[in-house]
Amino acid sequence: MGWITIILFTLLAKTKSDNQTCRMIGQTGFMEFSKEGDLIIGGVFSMTSTRTLIDNDYHALPHTYCIRWNDRELKFARILIFTVEEINRDTKLLPGVSLGYRIYNGCGSENLIRAAVEAVNGDDSKGCNDQIQALLGHSSSGISEDINSILSPLSIPQVSYLSTCACLSDKKLYPTFFRTVPSDRFQVMGLVQLMKYFDWRWVGIIYSMGMYSEKGTAEFVEEAIKEGICVEYRLLYTKTSENRINTIVETLRESSSKVVLLFMSLSFTKSILSKMENYNITGKQWVGSESWITQQDLASLKRKSILQGAMGFALPQKSIPGLGEFLLDLKPSDEPQSAIIKSFWEKFFDCSFSPSNTSTMCTGTEDLKTVSSDYTDVTNFRAENNVYKAVYLVAYALHALLQCKDGSNPTTGKPCVSKNEVQPKLVLEHIKYVNFSTQNGAKVSFDENGDSVAQYDLVNWQMKDDGSVEIVNIGQYDTSFPEGKKFKLKDDTNIVWGGNSAEVPRSVCREPCPLGTRKAMNRRKPVCCFDCLECPEGTISNQTNSPDCLICPPEFWPNEKKDRCLPKPTEYLSYREIMGTLLTGFGCVGVFLSLLTSIIFLTHKETPIVKANNSELSFLLLFSLKLCFLCSLTFIGRPTEWSCMLRHTAFGITFVLCISCVLGKTIVVLMAFRATLPGSNVMKWFGPLQQRLSVLIFTLIQVLICILWLSTNPPFPKMNMKYYKEKIILECALGSAVGFWAVLGYIGLLALLCFILAFLARKLPDSFNEAKLITFSMLIFCAVWITFIPAYVSSPGKFTVAVEIFAILSSSFGLLICIFVPKCYIIIFRPERNSKKHLMGKIPPKTF
Repeated sequence: MGWITIILFTLLAKTKSDNQTCRMIGQTGFMEFSKEGDLIIGGVFSMTSTRTLIDNDYHALPHTYCIRWNDRELKFARILIFTVEEINRDTKLLPGVSLGYRIYNGCGSENLIRAAVEAVNGDDSKGCNDQIQALLGHSSSGISEDINSILSPLSIPQVSYLSTCACLSDKKLYPTFFRTVPSDRFQVMGLVQLMKYFDWRWVGIIYSMGMYSEKGTAEFVEEAIKEGICVEYRLLYTKTSENRINTIVETLRESSSKVVLLFMSLSFTKSILSKMENYNITGKQWVGSESWITQQDLASLKRKSILQGAMGFALPQKSIPGLGEFLLDLKPSDEPQSAIIKSFWEKFFDCSFSPSNTSTMCTGTEDLKTVSSDYTDVTNFRAENNVYKAVYLVAYALHALLQCKDGSNPTTGKPCVSKNEVQPKLVLEHIKYVNFSTQNGAKVSFDENGDSVAQYDLVNWQMKDDGSVEIVNIGQYDTSFPEGKKFKLKDDTNIVWGGNSAEVPRSVCREPCPLGTRKAMNRRKPVCCFDCLECPEGTISNQTNSPDCLICPPEFWPNEKKDRCLPKPTEYLSYREIMGTLLTGFGCVGVFLSLLTSIIFLTHKETPIVKANNSELSFLLLFSLKLCFLCSLTFIGRPTEWSCMLRHTAFGITFVLCISCVLGKTIVVLMAFRATLPGSNVMKWFGPLQQRLSVLIFTLIQVLICILWLSTNPPFPKMNMKYYKEKIILECALGSAVGFWAVLGYIGLLALLCFILAFLARKLPDSFNEAKLITFSMLIFCAVWITFIPAYVSSPGKFTVAVEIFAILSSSFGLLICIFVPKCYIIIFRPERNSKKHLMGKIPPKTF
């Protein structure tokens, strides 16, 4: 079409002077309706829609004629006439100025452009001065684009009432283009917000050829991607290809998306629906573009499975007082020179103005109210209101241009002009500043791109059993509202959903990632077809589709579902658990046995077996064993600052006291043997006083070590979160490791010394030989504590404490059993052996 436009414009531009006439070469005569006035508005419509070419075998100039009548375009043309007459009756708007019109008809792109050129050229007999002040049209975005390429160099304003392509907002390419219909950019943004509102993230698109559909679809995809909406498929439909419809039907049946956007013009929509109704297409929620979503004549019983529940944005509905009566009162006699009116009349009433054997004669008085068509539908004015506003727009621009105050125009400040001096470029200048409301309350103003404020009604198709449809307004989209409030559903609105769904259909490639997982993009799939990966150990996600998992604070750990952080359970050796109860029981048994042994010894303290090996040290040893058993209890329970200091120091001091007593008894055995040798005076060097002092000194050394440990870096309660990730170990940190191992090392040194001395005294005479029992008890003691070290280091959590308690109890029981049980056995069960004579009789003869 570009070359046609250039040729036509070249022909139009060949004017040499004002007194020469402008003649157009080729087919002319496109004007259908006209009315003269001081100022003229032009209009280009497609009242006929299909062009047929007669080539005359190329022996004469080819010419075309049009068939198939477009009711809606006739309606638009008649609304222009109605609005001009309403304006001329208004005494406030354009006072003293009569407005005229010239309405042109064309079918096919070439004829429509020729019609636009004819409108600009005017009447040949009147010369080039007889031109329109503005041109209304066309419905098609592609035709409007071509027409504007002619009008823009001439600075003639063009106002479209239905060309919605967003590309026409480019003022560099289309500087004189304006429109009273919202740009598709706003419709696309509304459709995206609609799908976002219902969480339809996975959609399919069917579109057709043509600027409206192709540009609108491309812009929808672009905006949808920004909002995280993915397109599963984008299918092009053509009227002529059967393979296309088969591909579309197969894709619809196999696709996983439940929402289908049908973005195409009305003629293509009628075509595709007429073919799809023969297939069983169900289970889809259809969303329509503004071009067809309010066309009730599309509904039928066969299409109910497709169109039931369809929704989309429609131009807002407005009432225009008097318009319905004006349209229905049309008679052929109103336009006696118009062949088109007669053709429409013949179509409406299936009659003929010429005698015919196949149809009745038209009288011209038939009533249009009995006809059902786009023209006679006066119940809903949507696109019609845009034609109405377009005429008023030109009128208000002319009115502003003709205003004069103090010799200048109030709007521009330029010199005043009269109605005879009005030029299209001056009208164009004033259209930019227009801001008014029509008689039916419609507001008209433009932004810097020549676009008016976008307002849409969200409509829902609610079909009945007979195949008819009620198109219900369920919401709105208004770009004049602030962000977040532009799209709104009506309260308490009953919505019928597509696909026989009782609730909002779900259309997602992948359901949102649940709590406890994170969203991971899959490079081989669309962004909506993501993967959901479980959060790693120690992390959570507390919202759906979380892009990342959050690490819990150190004191917290994820719950089983990994959707929130819970305080970690604390673990320590408690009296209430089985292990703590058993160890407590063993400790109490040890205390009881020690106490029982003390009572037995106390009641038999005058017997030879109690006196034999220093009864004072025996009682002190029993006392220290009680303390050893009791100190094990300090290791059980929740660690506190005082319990941590007490458990290690009490353990260290009581065990040193215990080992000191055993060491004293061992030395006593050795000294007692040495004292029996002739001339030996050794016992006076290790009498009762020295024994007490040795125990005191050995114990004081441990006390000193403990004091140094507590004063420098004492043990303290600590939350150990390193060993177990999912729980906190409450333990007593050593503070100073040197202090701990010094205490343990000192005990080990004394135990080793005691073991060596007892080992050396193991073969002394039986009557004095407590050394065998001490050797065996020290062997057990050392074995326990040697195995304690690796077990202590490697045991986790509360088991570390259990190992230490076990070592304390084992070594304490070892001492108690090995040293005291044999003597208690003799005291209780063999009293005859508890005599000095018996003990002395066991001493073998000594040989030197």
